[in-house]
Amino acid sequence: MPALTAADTIRILVATDSHVGFGERDPIRGDDSWKSFHEVMCLAKEQDVDMVLLAGDLFHDNQPSRKSMYQVMRSLRMNCYGEKPCELEMLSDATENFQGAFNHVNYEDPDINVAIPVFSIHGNHDDPTGEGHLAALDLLQMSGLVNYYGRTPESDNIVIKPVLLQKGHTKLALYGMSNVRDERLFRTFRDGKVKFYQPNTQKKDWFNLMSVHQNHHAYTDTGYLPENFLPEFLDLVVWGHEHECLIDPRYNPETSFHVMQPGSSVATSLVPGEAVPKHVAVLSITGRDFKVETIRLKSVRPFVMKEIVLADENGLKELSKKESNRTAITTHLMSIVNDLIEQAKSEWLEIQAEDEQDEELEIPLPLIRLRVEYTAPEGGKFDCENPQRFSNRFVGKVANVNDVVQFHRRKAGAAKKSKGGAELPEEAILAALSIDNVKVEKLVREFLTAQSLTILPQNSFGDAVSQFVDKDDKHAMEMFVNESLANQIKHLLDADADEDEIQHAMDQHKSKLEELFAAGLLKTARKAKLKPKPLNWDTDLDGEWGDQPGALLHSEHEASDNNSAAPGRSKAAPRGRGGKKAATTRKPAAAPKKAPAAKGGRGKNKVVEEESEENDDDDVIMVDSHDDEEEEVVAEDDEEEESLFVKPVPVAKKSAAPKAAPAKKPTAAATKRAPARAAATAASRQSKLNFSQTGAGTQPSQTNGKRGQTHELSDDEISDDDDAFEPAPLSQFGGRSTRGR
Repeated sequence: MPALTAADTIRILVATDSHVGFGERDPIRGDDSWKSFHEVMCLAKEQDVDMVLLAGDLFHDNQPSRKSMYQVMRSLRMNCYGEKPCELEMLSDATENFQGAFNHVNYEDPDINVAIPVFSIHGNHDDPTGEGHLAALDLLQMSGLVNYYGRTPESDNIVIKPVLLQKGHTKLALYGMSNVRDERLFRTFRDGKVKFYQPNTQKKDWFNLMSVHQNHHAYTDTGYLPENFLPEFLDLVVWGHEHECLIDPRYNPETSFHVMQPGSSVATSLVPGEAVPKHVAVLSITGRDFKVETIRLKSVRPFVMKEIVLADENGLKELSKKESNRTAITTHLMSIVNDLIEQAKSEWLEIQAEDEQDEELEIPLPLIRLRVEYTAPEGGKFDCENPQRFSNRFVGKVANVNDVVQFHRRKAGAAKKSKGGAELPEEAILAALSIDNVKVEKLVREFLTAQSLTILPQNSFGDAVSQFVDKDDKHAMEMFVNESLANQIKHLLDADADEDEIQHAMDQHKSKLEELFAAGLLKTARKAKLKPKPLNWDTDLDGEWGDQPGALLHSEHEASDNNSAAPGRSKAAPRGRGGKKAATTRKPAAAPKKAPAAKGGRGKNKVVEEESEENDDDDVIMVDSHDDEEEEVVAEDDEEEESLFVKPVPVAKKSAAPKAAPAKKPTAAATKRAPARAAATAASRQSKLNFSQTGAGTQPSQTNGKRGQTHELSDDEISDDDDAFEPAPLSQFGGRSTRGR
């Protein structure tokens, strides 16, 4: 092979965890996330890279706001479009890597000019959700701004095929695996249900680069992705999800590949890992060799963190024996915070460009976190001020005005036990579990072991809490409790257990559900379905409709009832007298029968286009790296695998709609009683003034004349069947039926 030159070098800007949209409602920090992402994209254009690789969590929310989407699209369009031709050549079949109507890389689209393509996987914050199982990255791909690859449609059967790119004599196999729940992914790897494909030609000439978005550290026994689970043929792994910046590649001798952890570009929590300076990297690949150039981000808000122990501070150990020492402690802590503020400002000025030093730079308010252990020596006491009151002393000086200081105590001793006999974590551990670094599932598991849950499965309960906190799903807990109660009641009714055996049956069913969930066979709660928003609902005044407790549909039966009642409300509203239930429920009697047909015939039938069987001669065929010796078996299953991963995987499951009960025919007795009831209603309504009718002035006198003849109907004369009503006879006063009002 001839000597490789700069024309054979693929330059990639690597970044991850931009979290655009984090804290966007904060009056001080609201623009931090998109400003840092914009700087990353500007660096890509300034460094003239060939492509950008993002390893997940581009957005902080899987339903980003319009402001977040606007800022991301603005940065991508400003820096990625251009007249410069992209020198990367696509060698693999793009339909196996990209989905949707535009299943090709964006720089090969003849309608747009993409100079710097962006390749991205999704993370745990911007994962697909809702109807259609679409992610925010799908919108960016449809607009031609991002190449969304590395999808994981099946979390228990994962197939990873690389995007094959070439520039000059350098060949790049780009692997990607979007975020999967860590425990489930651990089990999938352990069961051998993850397949990696390699090019079948010139295997030794390809540089294998992979991006993942999983826990890198073993927070629990199975809550992470071990590096030795990944195949050894990889050369470099870009690890997303972890926010601590460890940008320099680290070699793993066990797996023979390097690992790079770029970290986040914005601080989403006040922990030591976020205080590390933020960097991105320019990865240069030439043949099978690579080198990394790190670049520090300048637009990131400065963050300084410090931990102290009051008992070890000069002069404070003796102060603990005094009765009133709050003022002295507060003064000492304020001086430390002021020093941290000055340190943050000086560090921020140091990283700015030299040519900008002459200008008047506006230094952003820093993030300051002071962790204070106020455990007093024996016989003493430290009287500390309220943390929020202390933090509010620095309004206008820091960006986090409510949580500058964090107090915690260290208490040695035996572990406490709950009433149920289970051991609880020590107080030092509980104090360390602050809102900044707490893992919700771990916290729930720690505390639920001390409880005796009778109906609710413990592991499913922790998953619901995680959905409520991490995904901001406000109805996750309500749906979980309702479904658990409904399943338990159904099980008890089917079991037909005696009164003495009910408790045993409930425990047995709960244990079965926990085993199914642990094995990945129990589906999580479905996405919350909401009732239609009322026409008079004002989001600005009343808040989001989805946040209201009454907006949630608890069952499919309730949804069908709501759909059948909706036409009645829309027709009765213009009449101006919608206060009467009879006027709104009788009029659209036939509406429920027509509603399902109209709904089912609009937009529900999906058209699946047949894919061409003609293969491009230039495409590189890939083979499974684990089954090289079983090529015949792979060849026989080729057709089945192609249909599984090329075509979109259906995710929506149709549910049979409950059939509406046929309307009862009016009986003869009901037909006879209907005019009498209508006449009585008409007579009773004559006592109300109606200024909208003509000749209203003559009605009061006529009403007075008939008032003595009205009588109340007994319960036997009233029919409960609304369908048995017939139109009332014309009134002799108004010339129209009183029901029409």
